[in-house]
Amino acid sequence: MKVTWDAIDAATWDAHHARMGAALQQDWAYGACMKTLGVHVLRGWVTRNGEPVALAQFIVRYFAGQIASMALCSLGPVWLVPLTAKEKVQTYLALKKTIPLNKLRVVLFTPAEVQGADLGLSPWRRVMTGQSTVMLDITQSLTDLRAGLDKRWRHRLGGAENSELTVHRVGTNPGQYRWLLDADMQQRQQRGLLGLPLQFFDLYAQSRQQPSKNILTIRADVGRDRVAGMLFLIHGEAATYQVGWTNDVGRDQHAHNLILWHGIQELQARGVRVLDLGGVNTIRSAGIARFKMSTGGQVITYAGSYF
Repeated sequence: MKVTWDAIDAATWDAHHARMGAALQQDWAYGACMKTLGVHVLRGWVTRNGEPVALAQFIVRYFAGQIASMALCSLGPVWLVPLTAKEKVQTYLALKKTIPLNKLRVVLFTPAEVQGADLGLSPWRRVMTGQSTVMLDITQSLTDLRAGLDKRWRHRLGGAENSELTVHRVGTNPGQYRWLLDADMQQRQQRGLLGLPLQFFDLYAQSRQQPSKNILTIRADVGRDRVAGMLFLIHGEAATYQVGWTNDVGRDQHAHNLILWHGIQELQARGVRVLDLGGVNTIRSAGIARFKMSTGGQVITYAGSYF
């Protein structure tokens, strides 16, 4: 396996990333935004006999005056061809050996894979258990998607469709979706949650020529009052549900069921094949976890973090 670092262009990276429906954290634009925010980013391009087999984007943190560093490949590498466990081992070793950082470094991988014989990483080198998420295949017809919803989820959707809620697609200018980010920030502070910095969203929205290819925001109103909203980040042929907010009125009328259903249709129209509904925690946020799991998506528990 041969690794070249920061040697290919955005268009080439994007084409392969989109084809694989890969994670937001491995998207070129995600790395570009992090760079603008002052974070060091490295991109590895792995080939075998001249043919691309993987790409890996690392976020780098420095310590002790940049003498030491930690590089994290989150939800990567992105495998571009099927590889055996042995070939994955060779890829991981090549990335760790050639990464252009000082010797005092820790290189971590959190692959977008479940535990199994083909993982290519030793369980003895796992330092953190993996998070769970729900992945929804939205290449299905709306009829099939609706049939796949949990009975209660589908009933609530029907009630929301027949309620006084109105749904609106929000524009991509920062001022048009800022209210939702501000509401999300309040939620984070109240619940002690972490998330992407607010500036990231403005950067990501403008990271490609067509902002509608990067971000989708939908809100629900009752009369002139906003009662709920959702923001999705689009990365190639995949999207991630990133921000959600509702007040008591929206919650009572199941506005998020209606918004997510509209969001699925909008994302389908933009060529998105898979929707990552984000992390699920059945202990800390049981209600949110149930909401996501009841969409009929596949619950995936990733293998964890390895060094």
